[in-house]
Amino acid sequence: MKKFILFFSTLIFLNLTSCEFEKHEIAKSDKKNVLFIMTDDLNTDLGSYYHDQVISPNIDNLANNGSLFENAHIQWPQCGQSRASFMTGMYSDQTKHTKLNVDIRTTIPDVVTLGQRFRQRGYKSVRIGKIYHYDNPGSIGTSSADDIHTWDYTINPYGRDKEEEYKINTLRTRAYGGTLSWLEADGVDEEQTDGIVATEAIEELEKFSKSDQNFFLAVGFFKPHTPYVAPKKYFDMYDVNEILIPDMNDEFLSSIPKPAAVSLRHEGDGKGNQYGLEKSEAQEIKRAYYATITFLDAQIGRIIKKLKETGLDKNTIIVFSSDHGYHLGEKGHWQKQTLYEKTTRVPLIFAGPGIKKGSRSNSPVELIDMYPTLMDLTGIKPPDHVVGKSLVPIFNDSNYKVRNSALTRWIATRFNNVEGYSIKTDRYRLVKWGENGEFGYELYDHKYDSKENNNLVKDFNYFTLMDSLKVEIELRIKDARKKPKGLGRQLEEKPYQRYTYTPGDLYDVNSKRVYLKPADE
Repeated sequence: MKKFILFFSTLIFLNLTSCEFEKHEIAKSDKKNVLFIMTDDLNTDLGSYYHDQVISPNIDNLANNGSLFENAHIQWPQCGQSRASFMTGMYSDQTKHTKLNVDIRTTIPDVVTLGQRFRQRGYKSVRIGKIYHYDNPGSIGTSSADDIHTWDYTINPYGRDKEEEYKINTLRTRAYGGTLSWLEADGVDEEQTDGIVATEAIEELEKFSKSDQNFFLAVGFFKPHTPYVAPKKYFDMYDVNEILIPDMNDEFLSSIPKPAAVSLRHEGDGKGNQYGLEKSEAQEIKRAYYATITFLDAQIGRIIKKLKETGLDKNTIIVFSSDHGYHLGEKGHWQKQTLYEKTTRVPLIFAGPGIKKGSRSNSPVELIDMYPTLMDLTGIKPPDHVVGKSLVPIFNDSNYKVRNSALTRWIATRFNNVEGYSIKTDRYRLVKWGENGEFGYELYDHKYDSKENNNLVKDFNYFTLMDSLKVEIELRIKDARKKPKGLGRQLEEKPYQRYTYTPGDLYDVNSKRVYLKPADE
């Protein structure tokens, strides 16, 4: 009897193993690879998003050969928190990330990240550059707040822009990452950190082309985040006198809730010197941002060219986006950390086999949708905790909607940590400040006011609409606060302190900087 049971068990084991092996082999030969291109602080000032000044031919060509989302929004208007969301497919209420410099495993140690899920299904998961939070430019060359569970291996480029950081023009001495700063750099593309990012990606594609290994290649560029550094030739593409600077209208501040006004002016955080800039200086800074976009675009072009040369493009999904948008003087504000269109809206493009070419959709989508979409496209079951929605139905029908609105959250740290939420539909934006809206609301109609300069909350003609949008935002917030099934532990957020150094500076034994390397050295 025992021999029979053993024999029977062995047969079952052999049959199961054979079936599993067969499924794996079929899946391996049929599955698509993924080239995941993430940028830092890139808004939708691109040719493919109808901007008539920015030069971005490679990104535009990617859009022409894929599906572009015109109404894609982030879940938190700051780097680390946004990246924690899209790499896990969850909202910030669920990741528990509300601050920078937080290791993702300190709050949700049991989560299965996007790259980790690919690893689980036999893919080689590789990171080049910035995917999770990275003090930019302070942590260039390191792994910063990376997650070791996500990758098989990682590459941390370090270029001339970091070595020559002391040459950078900045509004505050030795402040770059959170301060407007810029430089027309000497040298060639390949010497810059993002140029090295592209070179490393090209080398990885060459390796993958010579193997049958499925891959998830995450290429994280550091630009156009401050400091805006690019070789001089990209600056020469823009006439500084043609750069338009929006008028600063402080009257707008009186029409919006106080937390929103404070967020626009960053009161007390040391950034006050970026308001009231002379027009010529503002033009120089904005020109540098655009030059950096064009430099970034060239690096993306190098990677896509290699993808085609190797033939990997025939079986590789490309997804391109940014961690959040960016203000360039709109409403008198520079950079991010608001709940307005310029910050919440990002480029989002999918291209590759099975994705309709040249399609555009105005359906509200969120960056957390990238995770389930890539799972859908590669035939992998997503973890239960992923609450984003697959966008594959929109590839087939650009009018299809996976949701009615896109949700973004922000905490006004400079105004008593009042919490704000925003929803963007295909036409309207509603912003709620305070748990019960006690600090006020904002309503904008993009049909007539795409720049969101006219708060309509007191307009009688919109009262009925306001009521319905308030119901929508309450339902969205309630769902975003639910603990996802299968997530595991949710722990207290514990940011860690990071210190950054400019190469060439010297410090004494008490960590006080005693020497600044001069820019002309």
